[in-house]
Amino acid sequence: MTGRLNSAQPYALGLFRIVVGLLFACHGAASLFDVLGGAAGGGSVPAGSWPGWYAAVIQLVGGVLVLAGLGTRAAAFVSSGSMAYAYFDVHQPNALWPLENGGELSALFCWSMLLLVFTGSGAFGLDRLFAARTAPAAGAEPASSEQARVTA
Repeated sequence: MTGRLNSAQPYALGLFRIVVGLLFACHGAASLFDVLGGAAGGGSVPAGSWPGWYAAVIQLVGGVLVLAGLGTRAAAFVSSGSMAYAYFDVHQPNALWPLENGGELSALFCWSMLLLVFTGSGAFGLDRLFAARTAPAAGAEPASSEQARVTA
């Protein structure tokens, strides 16, 4: 049973990444463009306003990159940091516990994105597609002895 679960791990991780990226991008789109139910305060965030507009841009761009599995680790790192900032600067001063201060989503997104920093994109990501194209063929000989020393 464990062997079958382990073999499904990249696919489960890929689906996790897709869902988290989609939800994160939706929050950014809602804040920037007043779509999908709009921003929490109603209306879009004014362009250039600190920190709301910048957070929304990180959410939209980071969410789309994570959703696509393109530059997953870097996008997830920036996104995780953004959510840590949101939690500690916006929510935590109001109360100690996330249920009291309304910071559950910030905390969950922060830890979800941090997990993706360490696990990578899993299956279904563009990262894997590009890695497969740039990786040398198995058993291929380097073109020169200097290239063999560099790759060794």
